[in-house]
Amino acid sequence: MNKDRFIIVEVGNLPLIIYKGKRGYIATLHLCKESVEKIGDVAAFVGGVKSIDDFLSTKVRRVTKWAEDLGLREGMTVKRAIRILDGDES
Repeated sequence: MNKDRFIIVEVGNLPLIIYKGKRGYIATLHLCKESVEKIGDVAAFVGGVKSIDDFLSTKVRRVTKWAEDLGLREGMTVKRAIRILDGDES
């Protein structure tokens, strides 16, 4: 996993963190799943993280239907979701 694929924006009490994979992304819950679903993104969401290390050690809370089609599931580890998004696992 390439740490250069992370985007971090300090906003409010928790940072907005996004991991941009080859086939989609994982973001903190600053982004609204319903809006992302409407535009057709492959995305998963995590909550309550303050750092990349927190992000990597948590579990996926929500996914779009397109992420489900790739094999991402609520409750899976973020590390596994990243492998799927990067095409390293199906």
